[in-house]
Amino acid sequence: MITLDRLVNVLGGYGVRLCGHPEARSAWLRSVAMPETADRHVTGDVLLAIGASSVAEAVRWAATAQATAVLVRPAQTGPGGESGSGADAEREAAAIGGRHGVAVLLADPAVSWSQLAGMVYGLVLESRETASGRGPTDLFALADSLADVIGGAVTIEDRHSRVLAYSRSQQAGDPARLETVLGRRVPDRLRELFQQQGVFARLAVTDEPVFVPADPEHGLTGRMAVAVRAGRELLGSVWVTCERPLTGAHRHALADGARTVALHLLRSRASADLERQVESDLVIRLLEGSADAATMISRLGLAPQAMRVIAIRAHATDDRHAALLLAFEQATTGFGWSRPGRSALLDDTLYTILPAEQAEAARQWIAALHSELPARVRVTAGIGAPAEVTELPAGRQEADECLALHESARPGAVPPAYDESWDGILLQRLRAAARTGRTPARGPVSTLLRHDTRHGTCFVATLRAWLETQGDLTLAAEQLKVHPNTVRNRLRKMRELAPLDPDDARRRLAMTIMLAALDDERTR
Repeated sequence: MITLDRLVNVLGGYGVRLCGHPEARSAWLRSVAMPETADRHVTGDVLLAIGASSVAEAVRWAATAQATAVLVRPAQTGPGGESGSGADAEREAAAIGGRHGVAVLLADPAVSWSQLAGMVYGLVLESRETASGRGPTDLFALADSLADVIGGAVTIEDRHSRVLAYSRSQQAGDPARLETVLGRRVPDRLRELFQQQGVFARLAVTDEPVFVPADPEHGLTGRMAVAVRAGRELLGSVWVTCERPLTGAHRHALADGARTVALHLLRSRASADLERQVESDLVIRLLEGSADAATMISRLGLAPQAMRVIAIRAHATDDRHAALLLAFEQATTGFGWSRPGRSALLDDTLYTILPAEQAEAARQWIAALHSELPARVRVTAGIGAPAEVTELPAGRQEADECLALHESARPGAVPPAYDESWDGILLQRLRAAARTGRTPARGPVSTLLRHDTRHGTCFVATLRAWLETQGDLTLAAEQLKVHPNTVRNRLRKMRELAPLDPDDARRRLAMTIMLAALDDERTR
């Protein structure tokens, strides 16, 4: 069961266009129907009008079938069977559908009916959403069934120890399970415990259930865990509380349950991966500059309003790429219409287009994403200024620059937004120029910096304080935590080494800019 809006978003990447009836986008679709040769009077929320000679005929079939939407694959003809331009065909299809209260989906003739039917059936009949994100709702029913058979509390987790489903029964439950269910993932302290005991290592290489002994210190009764696997790929695990290792029928039930969970996760992932691919392609086209940006935004289900581009990098000491993929998975978890932004992975960066006028809304989105990642993952981010649809490529460049600024900031700094941090961006560009050797090698600042390096003096820091305080020796001394006479003596020696020209405003400005470009610990 999905909404028409999501169906349109996914199929839009394959050339399917929604013609009129925008109010139907929020309608739920629970069933699919195809007209039979012997009996055209079938019913369903989505009708695949295979064999219709025109859009008009397809809409009549859909109205009879009480369908919300009809998918039509015209053979290069207009709604009534006549030839016509794409725009004309869409307008006439919208008019016909409007008269009958049916949303018309016009498919590209190049896409086969078998491909269209496969996607529609998969999305409508296989897609589900749970409280913990993507996944079939009947995983909870499966967890309940396993709990009833085995006699323990069951938890189904993905390969990152995030909870996908759990049994309602609390029999044999314990504080550790309660904390896991409430937090929707295994707490870090328990993950470390299982890591030390070699539980994860055994699940990675065996399909046999693994027993985890009780640990009262961690609020943990006994556990039996089994890997959920598709071929050699580990998809997740099933955990059941038990005082001693399971044997006989209970052990077989757990192993069989893991295989059933694998089938559910594979079907769910197929649907999720399809939507992620379509979403990513559209986002990348917008960020790289699309001639039809308004259509791209519409396919993503976003209104044409002010948006910000967010650039994110995720880092983990054990595996940087895994952390980034985990962030992308989290950013795209849940159906498109239930998420505020749309995301894509490009090289080593996660980009998200977020409808937001204020930078704080983007920071809250970043914080929410970070909170869903393991504690070991560090997130850096940059936020572009508010942009119209056609300005998103510029917004991406702004987000990239802010991301670089955040990566060089002190730990705990808030992600910068371009419209709030233009001064930091300017100085960052100057520092980048300085690192490529594009600053003068013979000016006063360079001369004083070489002298400091060779003789251990503090002339550059003194020059900076003197310029920042506009030549006030007392304030400069306070900043440097020295006596004013010390500043006076340093300035005298500095003038002997280099022409400071304190009365020349252009020279003072040039020295200030160069000090900003060289802003690091050596110059303070």
